Amino acid sequence: MRYGLPAPFCKLFASLAFVLVLVSAPVAQASEKAPITIVALGDSLTAGYLLGPDEGFAERLDRALKEAGHENVNVSNAGVSGDTTSGGLARLDWAVGPEADAVIVELGANDALRGLDPALARDNLAEIVARLKERGLPILLAGMLAPPNLGSDYGAEFNPIYPELAEKEDLILYPFFLDGVAGDRRLNLSDGIHPTAEGIEIIVERIMPKVEELIARVEEERRAGE
Repeated sequence: MRYGLPAPFCKLFASLAFVLVLVSAPVAQASEKAPITIVALGDSLTAGYLLGPDEGFAERLDRALKEAGHENVNVSNAGVSGDTTSGGLARLDWAVGPEADAVIVELGANDALRGLDPALARDNLAEIVARLKERGLPILLAGMLAPPNLGSDYGAEFNPIYPELAEKEDLILYPFFLDGVAGDRRLNLSDGIHPTAEGIEIIVERIMPKVEELIARVEEERRAGE
């Protein structure tokens, strides 16, 4: 007695299997390239103070990422001019919405400019990081340095906040957000504090490797969750 399906049925099933392979492959590839949303939570340095609509940090970073081949990555501008670490913490839940896959935290410059207690900035940043980590969001922490006119004692208390928090919480750290721009009159507005469009270009160029590391963490967590 012969067992098995007639030849026509065998050919039919083989054809169906081939079609399923073709269909499933693009789906898998599409899932690997699902959009990634990075929220830039910050102050006027993120918001793009006095810059054109396409010249701010978040907008320029978004464009640079796409030019570098990260077409599936979008950067959302959650910068508010004048914000301190307390302000960022107060609006955290609505500023970093459910669409977020990762966060750049750029806060603290206004704390230092106003001479606020560094311990408060440290506590606020730690709470922001804790709440973002509870949501499983990878974090890039953009550091800040205290203005020299506040004195060495203030700087000694404020400046270590970022590297110490990054080490403790395993965050990606960009040590100084204004690296290569601070103090250069050609790259800052007349107030000497906020970068020009050219200054933003330099910031984006220098922070890009850290942002790509942030994207890699998102992709790694996605693969782990499959």
